[in-house]
This record gives sequence, C-alpha cells and structure tokens, in this order.
Amino acid sequence: MNNIKSYFLFSKEHRSGIFLLFSIIFLIQLFFIFTDTSSFFKSSKSNANSEWLSMQFEIDSLNKNNVQKKFEILPFNPNFISDYKGYLLGMSTQEIDRLHSYRILNKYVNSASEFQQITKVSDSLLKVISPKFKFPDWVSNKNINQRNNSHQFYEKKVIIKKDINLASKEEIMEVYGIGDKISDIVLQEKDKFGAFVSIDQLEYVWGVSPEALIDLRKRFFVKPSSQIKKIDINNLSTKELSKFPYFKYALAKEIVTYRSMNGGIKSIDDLSKINNFPVEKIQIIALYLTFD
Repeated sequence: MNNIKSYFLFSKEHRSGIFLLFSIIFLIQLFFIFTDTSSFFKSSKSNANSEWLSMQFEIDSLNKNNVQKKFEILPFNPNFISDYKGYLLGMSTQEIDRLHSYRILNKYVNSASEFQQITKVSDSLLKVISPKFKFPDWVSNKNINQRNNSHQFYEKKVIIKKDINLASKEEIMEVYGIGDKISDIVLQEKDKFGAFVSIDQLEYVWGVSPEALIDLRKRFFVKPSSQIKKIDINNLSTKELSKFPYFKYALAKEIVTYRSMNGGIKSIDDLSKINNFPVEKIQIIALYLTFD
C-alpha cells in the first residue's frame, strides 16, 4: 500500500510541471476553438488544384499538337478517296458520295476542275487539297485541249497483256491505284511463292484495291511456269509445310493429322475437309501442291 501511495506523492517542482503542461494543453484547445483554420487547408487545396489544372492544360496542349501533326496530306489519286480520307480532307458526306457514284460507273476524274465538277466541293477546299492530287503520268502529260472525254482516257490507252511473273516494278506501277510501295509488295509476294499461279491471287495481296485488281486483270495474265515451288503435301513435315506462305504452323499440324488418319490427301476435295483450311484460296493453293 505504501508503495502505491508513493506514486501519488509529488514534490513542489513536479506539481508546477504538471500545472504548466495542463495549461499548455488548455491554451492549444482554445486556439483551435476560436481560430478559423479552414482557410489554411482551403489555400493548400486551392494551390494543389491550380498546379493540377496547369499540368492538365499542358498535357491537353501537347495532345492537341500531336493530333494536328498526325494527318499530313501526301500526294494521292483523288479517284480513290475513301470515306475516312474524305472526312480527313474536309469533304462532306454528300461530296464523297458523289465521287463514289461517279466511280461506280467506271469513270475517272483526270483534273482538279473535273474533280470539283463531280463532287461540288468549294473553291476554298479545292485550293487546299488539289496541289496534292497525283494523276498517272500519261494523264498529266496529255494536252488539255484533247480532253473532251477525259474519263475515257483510261479506256483509250492501248494495253498489251503480259505475264505478271515477268512484269517489272515500273509496269506494275502503271496499274491504276498501285504506287511505289504496293508495287514492291506485289513483287515481294511473287518472290515468296517463286511465281504467281493465278491472277486472282493478287486479290489476297495487301494493298491491292478492288479497282486495282480490275486493272491488273486487264493488263496481265499468268502463264504456267516452272518456277513455281510445288509442295509435296503428303510427305513434308509440319515444319516444312509451315514454310509455305498460305500455311501457318497450326494449319500445317491439321494437314499432317488429317493425312495420317485418312491415308493421305488425294485431291482438292480432301483439302476442304481439313480443319481451318482457307477454302476461299483452295483453288489457288491446289495449284502449288502435288498429291503423289
């Protein structure tokens, strides 16, 4: 009991210290009661919001500049303006539709003035986009006085058909709608197979538009060639089959599975029974195969 009492016995100095401590606590409480501290926190929050808004403004400005820089008008043939490109150029839906309706008739515009005549675009818009119009050289070099029926120029030029496998880059670039880049892709595709087996094969080449395919059929044909790399579909391994451009590895496995379960692949009909076989290309693929 005496030990417990000893904890509650304070000297004069101890009592003075305790009184001072309680006084300080009391004064601090009075300060918070009678002083408006909300303005301090509001000021801090306001500064934080201002900094955030300033940073967001800079980000929005950078994004706006990036969007503006993304679309740059490069030289293009106005006969092949898509809905999306027409929108980016500033054409209205009606103006784009007028051009497409004209093209459905297999007609072409061959000058900026004819483009405006067909689409009804404004003079201000024509002034902006027409410097980027790129027509085929033989159209651009035509004497303007001879353009009585300009949309027929493409039909009037004498075309001598040639084997597409012997065509040069320059000859392929004469195709309406095929430029420097797409002509390279066509030649690279030919090199992958050794040779094309059908002109219809160009339909599956990236970048060849339906309009370009029509012109390709007018200018080129495919002559049977010994350069074609024949695929022995019944004897090559999965890895070897997957090297053929039309056969991905998964399809090559399906081919090996089918032939092992059915005693081989004997005809084009068997190809259509293989899981995930690209039947839309089956006639073309079959020309690359041997069924021995």
